[in-house]
Amino acid sequence: MELFKNTNIDFLGKKWTFIGASLVLTAVGLASWIGKGGLKYGIDFTGGANIVVKFASKPPVEKIRSAVSAKIPGELSVQEVSAENEVIIGTPIKGDVALQSETQTIIQTLASTFGDSSGKLDLNNANGQTLTDHLRGPLQQASVAVSEQQLRDLAKSILDFKNSPPRSGLLASFDQLSSVNGVTPQVLNVIKQQCHLSPFSIRSAEVVGPKIGAELRNKAILATLYALGGMLVYLAFRFELAYGLAAVIAVFHDVIITLGLFSLFNKEISLNVVAALLTLVGYSMNDTIVVFDRIRETLKLSRRELSPKIVNDSINQTLSRTVLTSGLTFISALALLLFGGPVLNGFAFALVAGIIVGTYSSIFVASPILVFWHDYIQRRKQAPAAAAAK
Repeated sequence: MELFKNTNIDFLGKKWTFIGASLVLTAVGLASWIGKGGLKYGIDFTGGANIVVKFASKPPVEKIRSAVSAKIPGELSVQEVSAENEVIIGTPIKGDVALQSETQTIIQTLASTFGDSSGKLDLNNANGQTLTDHLRGPLQQASVAVSEQQLRDLAKSILDFKNSPPRSGLLASFDQLSSVNGVTPQVLNVIKQQCHLSPFSIRSAEVVGPKIGAELRNKAILATLYALGGMLVYLAFRFELAYGLAAVIAVFHDVIITLGLFSLFNKEISLNVVAALLTLVGYSMNDTIVVFDRIRETLKLSRRELSPKIVNDSINQTLSRTVLTSGLTFISALALLLFGGPVLNGFAFALVAGIIVGTYSSIFVASPILVFWHDYIQRRKQAPAAAAAK
C-alpha cells in the first residue's frame, strides 16, 4: 500500500528546524533532570513495597490514603486501576526489615478500616493454613466428620474458587461457595458462623529492597547500552561505520529526549518503562535502517557519491512505509496511554513520545549526520591535494 506517490519533499532542507527542536527538547529535559536531582525512579529501582488491593466496588482512594498515611509517615502513593477496581499502594525506600513491617501495617490498617471488627476470620484475605486452623474446631463441634487431609483439601478448594475469575479474590456472598466440592450445607453454615467477607482483597504484596532496586537500575542502564552497542556493530558490519554511528546517535537522541519528557512530566521510571525504551530503541533503529538501506540501493544504482539529493530521494521513496508503520503503532500506543490505566501509563507514554521523536530522528537527525560525516571525510581527502597544488 502506497499513500504517497512521486513525492519530492526537501527533507534535508528542513533539517535545521527539527535539529533545533531536538536541541531545545534535550536542553529543557536535561535542565529538568538536573533541577530535580535526577529522574524519578519507581519502587522497582529505588526499593519499597507495592501492595495491590482489589475492592468489590470503586475504591475510596482518599479514604485509603488518609487511613494508611496516619499509620506510615513519609511519601505514600495510592494509584487507582479503575477498570479493575484495584489500587496500588506504594511506600518509598527503607530498610528491608522496615519494608516488611510496613507491608503488614498497611494490610492491618485496611482490615481495621474496611473489615469487620467482630473477630471473625476474613475469608477474602485468609490463607490456606489460617482457614484450616480456624475451621478445625468448629467443624468438630458441629459433628462434621473430616480428616486432617480432607480439611486441608477443603480449605484449598475454597481459596482456589475464591481466587479464580470472575471472583478474582473477592467473594460477594458465602452462598457462592455452595458449588465448591466438599462444601455441604452443614459446612457452609459453619463457615458463615466463623468467617466474614471484607469488601477488599490483598491480591499481591511485593517488597523490593534498596540493594535489589539499585542492582535492577544498573542492569537496566547496561541493557540499554548493550543494545546500542550491538546495533552499532551490526550496522557497521552491514553498511559502514558512518551509517552505524549516525543511527546510534539518533537512537541515543530519542532515549535522552524521552527520559527528559519523563522528568518534565514527573513520571516514574519503572521496569515497564525500561521495556518500552528498549522497544523504542529497536523500533527507531529499524526505521532508520529502512531509510539507510534505500540510500545504499540508490547509491549502487546511480553509482554516484552520497549527496543530499540521493538522501532526499531515498526518504521520499520510503515515506509511505514510514507513515503507515509509525502511524499504526502510534495509534495503538495512544490507546494504551488513554485507556490502559496507571499500571501501563509509563510504558505507553514512553512509546507515544518515542514513536514521535524516533520517526523524525530517522529522517531529520540520522540522515543529516550521515551527510555531514560524508562531507567531512571528503574534505579531509581533498585537503592534501589542495595543499600540494598550492
